[in-house]
Amino acid sequence: MHVLFIIPYAPNRIRTRSYNLLRYFMQLGHNVSLCTLWEDEGEREDVTHLASMGVHVVALSQSKLRSLWNCLLALPSQSPLQAVYSWNPKLAKQAANLLECNGKPAVDVIHVEHLRGARYGLFLKPRFPDTPVVWDSVDCISYLFDQALNQSRSRFGKFITRLDLKRTRVYEGKLPGRFDRILITSAVDRQALQDLIPSQSGAAPVSILPNGVDWDYFSLEQGVVREPATVILSGKMSYHANMTMAMYLMNEIMPLVWAKQPDVKLLIVGKDPPASIRALADHPAVTVTGTVQDLRPYLQRASLSVVPLLYGAGIQNKVLEAMASGTPVVATPQAVLALDAGPDRDVLVAQTPAEFAEKIVHLINNPELRNQIGSAGRRYVENNHQWAKIAERLEGVYHEVLCARLERRLQ
Repeated sequence: MHVLFIIPYAPNRIRTRSYNLLRYFMQLGHNVSLCTLWEDEGEREDVTHLASMGVHVVALSQSKLRSLWNCLLALPSQSPLQAVYSWNPKLAKQAANLLECNGKPAVDVIHVEHLRGARYGLFLKPRFPDTPVVWDSVDCISYLFDQALNQSRSRFGKFITRLDLKRTRVYEGKLPGRFDRILITSAVDRQALQDLIPSQSGAAPVSILPNGVDWDYFSLEQGVVREPATVILSGKMSYHANMTMAMYLMNEIMPLVWAKQPDVKLLIVGKDPPASIRALADHPAVTVTGTVQDLRPYLQRASLSVVPLLYGAGIQNKVLEAMASGTPVVATPQAVLALDAGPDRDVLVAQTPAEFAEKIVHLINNPELRNQIGSAGRRYVENNHQWAKIAERLEGVYHEVLCARLERRLQ
């Protein structure tokens, strides 16, 4: 099978879904082509790395300024900003050229990721009506925006959400009627997306394809000793939900922790922290690392990981990565809503700041419980979230789509 992936941002270990679906789908023996955009030299190297692995890559540069210009042009229209942010007509045309071979489609399936990539699928589908298009929504963006409007601590983020929410709902609701199959990471997001679909729209089936963890990459390194009383918060720190989470942790949870246990250290590890997050390191017990080359040593040396997420969509990779590292996790219900992990067995769940602080202190002072929760969490990931198994599920989805297309032709 030959699949063309259209990913509107350079896949890498941080953008784990697209990166690992590409890798593991190739390991199943299939051909993979990729059309993508890169923003800086680091992302250009990411794309070059994929090409060295055997992916046929078509990649163009797109600056943040160009993406913001796309958004500015879209303001008077009905198109949501997310739908135009990564649009590049040259990449769309190159994708069309790649698809055409002697007048016949050169690939079996087109796979388009995220709301930011959906426009490429809409561009290609009428030009190649015999090639099925699978849209991987990943998350329901309208569902995320609904939560952000109430929970975000960023005034600018709330302004953009308020500006874009109504038209995002309309746009997202129409997309399942335009493609052959929809993918999404969780049952919660699937329901939220299905609630947006107009009745009698002829919408395509929406299938759950969860996120995973590179099990070999996050394998436990022998001999690593966990640092005492060390709490880690990880994630891309420029993302509004993670920024809100970090401020909530620092302002409402950690003071309760330090009141009971002053020696607790907090590591905030993640890419591109804004000034408000960097300023948290003014506290003597807090370290803000910024971008790190390898997250694993931080996860494997911490006593525990915290994910006090107030709002979000889909599966939280930060939770899965900590669990895969054998690091016990304390999380809000929202952070684990998309998982089948057992509360108080695979992960500890806390609702209020006081409850969260209590569970942090309890774990720090109970090494046996830490080992128990960490080991159970790692087993949960091994059984439910390995990318190799998820790639096999994706292969099955493609076969279903191709068989359905063939049946329609024969009718």
